[in-house]
Amino acid sequence: MYYNSNKMFFMYMLVFSTFISISSNSWLGCWIGLEINLLSFIPLISNSNNLLMSEASLKYFLIQSIASINFLFTILIKMTLLKNFHFNNFLSIMINSSMLMKMGSTPFHFWFPNIIEGLTWFNNFILMSWQKITPMILMSYYMNNKFLIIIMILNVIIGALGGLNQTSLRKLMAFSSINNLGWMISAIMISENLWLFYFFVYSFLISIMCFMFYNMNMFFINQLFISNMNSIIKINLLINFLSLGGLPPFIGFLPKWIIINFLINNNMFLISFIFIMMSLIMLFFYIRIIYSSFMFNYMKMKWFKMFFKNNFFLIINLFSFLSVFSIILSTFLFL
Repeated sequence: MYYNSNKMFFMYMLVFSTFISISSNSWLGCWIGLEINLLSFIPLISNSNNLLMSEASLKYFLIQSIASINFLFTILIKMTLLKNFHFNNFLSIMINSSMLMKMGSTPFHFWFPNIIEGLTWFNNFILMSWQKITPMILMSYYMNNKFLIIIMILNVIIGALGGLNQTSLRKLMAFSSINNLGWMISAIMISENLWLFYFFVYSFLISIMCFMFYNMNMFFINQLFISNMNSIIKINLLINFLSLGGLPPFIGFLPKWIIINFLINNNMFLISFIFIMMSLIMLFFYIRIIYSSFMFNYMKMKWFKMFFKNNFFLIINLFSFLSVFSIILSTFLFL
C-alpha cells in the first residue's frame, strides 16, 4: 500500500512538517507545522473501505483540531499580553495542555486507545512514535514543571492500570504508549538528550512489536493461543516485550535506569517508587501475553505452522540480539 505515490507524498509531508515545527523561530511557525502534520496524517489513516479506519480518522481530526485551536488561542494571547507577567503560569499550562492533548497524554487520553483500535499496525507505529516528536519538543520550550510532574505520575498510573483489563493487542500497546509517555515527560524535564535516547529506544522496540504483529496478522491476545509459531519467534516476542517493560538485562531498562537514578538523586523518592511499581504492573500484562503464546497450543492446529519469510526473520533476530546485547553496553556505561 505504501508504494502508492499518493501515500508516499503524504508520508514525506508528515516527516517534513515535523521538521518545520521543531526548527521554527516563532510559535506561529510551530502551529503551521502541526497543521501540515495533521493534514498529511489523515489521508494515511483514512480508508473508505473500512468503517473503523474512517471513524478513527474523523475522531483524530476533531481531537487534533481542538488541540490546535487551543494552541493558536494561547499563542495569540501570549503575543498580545507579553508585558503582563501574571499570565505566564496560565499560558504555560495552556500550551502544555494542548501539546498533551495532541500526544494522547492523560487527562486527555480517552481518544488514544479508541483511535489506535481502528488503525493498521504501521499507522499505529507512526501514531505511537513519530507523532509524539513535535508536541514533546514544543512542550519543552515552555514547561510548567509542577503541572508536568502531576501529569507524568497520572500517565504512568493510568497507562499501567488501563492495560490490565484489555484483550486487544492494539489497546494494550496504546496503554503501554501512555505509560511510556510518563517516562518521556520526566526524561525531557531532565535533559533533551536523555529524552532523545529514551525515545529512540522506545521507537526501536515498538517498531519490532508492530512489525511482528503485522506479519503474524494478530490483533487480540486469544489469537496467540491458537497459533503454533516457530519457537524462535516466541523467544523474540519474549525478549522484546520484557525489554519494553524495562526488565534489567535488556535495552529498555537502560533509559529507565538513568531516569530513576536522577529522580533518587533529587530526592523524588515517592515519584520513583510510583514509576517502579507501575512498571511491575506493565510487566505483568506483558508476561500474560507471552505466557499465552508459550503455554497454549491447540492440538487441532498442529497442521498449521507459522513462519516468517527468511529476510523478515533475519531482521527480527538481529533486533532481538541487539536488545539482549545491551547488557554489555549498560555495564560499560555505568562502570
